Amino acid sequence: MLWSYKTPGIPDNLFEQLPGIPLTQREVRLLLISSLRMRSDSILWDIGAGTGTIPVEVGLLCPQGKIVAVERDEDVARLIQRNCERFEVSNVQVIEGIAPDCFQDLHPQPNRICIEGGKPIKEILKQAWHYLQAEGRIVATASNLENLYTISEGLAELQARNIEVVQSAINRLETRGIHQTFAAVNPIFILSGEKL
Repeated sequence: MLWSYKTPGIPDNLFEQLPGIPLTQREVRLLLISSLRMRSDSILWDIGAGTGTIPVEVGLLCPQGKIVAVERDEDVARLIQRNCERFEVSNVQVIEGIAPDCFQDLHPQPNRICIEGGKPIKEILKQAWHYLQAEGRIVATASNLENLYTISEGLAELQARNIEVVQSAINRLETRGIHQTFAAVNPIFILSGEKL
């Protein structure tokens, strides 16, 4: 088995990647998974799943759970499937579809939603909220101030409860030539809220 540990935090280099396709970096993944507050049997929709790091990590953590990974690009959807097979994760369903149009075809209804990308982000957020079960949690990421504002405004309009916002500030030790230096990981905002 490629990752035999019970804790999340798979090193980024263990995932198969495609050029230009975003990968949620390990430390940010840990914050995201923490914000989702998964239960062993949670149903998670991961919208804009990219490389598939969140579905893989959550699939390993919650083997009785069900994860639906949504990605609009066929090649990227196949990449997610390959990463699931690579880590022997069998509880992830990969859907090639455009959010939010594909939401009506997704089953079962989620109690956790992770939004990692997509446009228009506010419409995706609102439509996802419609399908979120009562007492469910939604987590969304923003890498710029415009999306931070848009998601914040959307959560307020939806009357989400227990809203939290975290900004990552992570540095990694890297070897450059003969020296070891700290390099910053791009900061990201993680917003979460609950549907009561």
